Amino acid sequence: MAQKFSSGRWVKEGFLDNRTPGRVVGRIIFAAIGPVEFLLRGDFKGEIQGTLIVFGNPSFVDDDLAGQVLGDLENPQTGTVSLMAFDPHPHLQPHPYLEWFSDRDNHYRIELALGAARIASVEEERALDTDLAAIAERLAALPAAPVKARADSDWA
Repeated sequence: MAQKFSSGRWVKEGFLDNRTPGRVVGRIIFAAIGPVEFLLRGDFKGEIQGTLIVFGNPSFVDDDLAGQVLGDLENPQTGTVSLMAFDPHPHLQPHPYLEWFSDRDNHYRIELALGAARIASVEEERALDTDLAAIAERLAALPAAPVKARADSDWA
């Protein structure tokens, strides 16, 4: 089952960059735990492929339950993009959709309200470029995370 961050309410804001093909790098701020840096293999889909996106969540809630549930979230997040798009499914209303698998094979999904995310402006790109380069350099230097095999599952 995917961690959905309380239907997206525990996602405050963030930015993710796919301007380098095959790589998504960025930072998302979550309720209770704060900023989490990302370095994922893969690409955005659709109109956001090859862009930097920024988002803020008008439905953000910072509550005590978030700390209990998100306390085990890997920080930083390294792994593989599953699907990241603004129009993820032809039978659903378009909306920002961010889905990935961590290197420990944990499944995460964020769905935001229509209009909560957008492609960054040139000015925003320039303002974030230094942070993005530092995140990419820092996370690329980390040793590969041990892969959690299905046989090692926490479930009985």
